[in-house]
Amino acid sequence: MPPRSLEIGPAGKTAARAIVHVRTVRGYSQRQLAARVHALGRPMTATALSCIERTVRRCDIDDFVAIATALGASPHTLLAGSPSDRGHAERAET
Repeated sequence: MPPRSLEIGPAGKTAARAIVHVRTVRGYSQRQLAARVHALGRPMTATALSCIERTVRRCDIDDFVAIATALGASPHTLLAGSPSDRGHAERAET
């Protein structure tokens, strides 16, 4: 049986947009954020972070928590996204 595609859903897309937003607000480049995540004990390259932000690569929970910590944000905040993200996700579900 061939492996099934692991499509990134609305929560993953919202989290990716939030990571980009918070990273930009904090003034971190992808390379700087990846280094901060790596310093927390979670190896990550700037390329891997770029793929997560562009929703080309899924972000596992350990990476997600490390990224949130490196950004000084709670995982819940990143998952909640902005009000416009929540509205978009709600419309997509109906």
